[in-house]
Amino acid sequence: MFESIFLQADSSTLMNMVPFIAMLGVFYFLIIRPQMNRQKKEKQFQTNIKKGAKVVTSSGIHGKIVEMNDNDNTVVIETGAGKIKFECSAISMELSKKYLTEK
Repeated sequence: MFESIFLQADSSTLMNMVPFIAMLGVFYFLIIRPQMNRQKKEKQFQTNIKKGAKVVTSSGIHGKIVEMNDNDNTVVIETGAGKIKFECSAISMELSKKYLTEK
């Protein structure tokens, strides 16, 4: 009698956990995995950026890269107002013709 009660309890708790496990799987494939891919592409973009590229920063400033400092991971961007020093991580996208035609 006690064995059947324990077996019923084990199978019912397992069946109650299946929706939570399925939700975790859906959460991973719809949210976490695409975000990891975006971060990987963004990191690759930031390492491949070259001097002379026209870029937009995450704050919306448009300019052209005139100097790159690999030591402190910064770039100097020339804008209409002058030259400004930014972290490489602040660059959000490139506006060069090559990049725009690939999209």
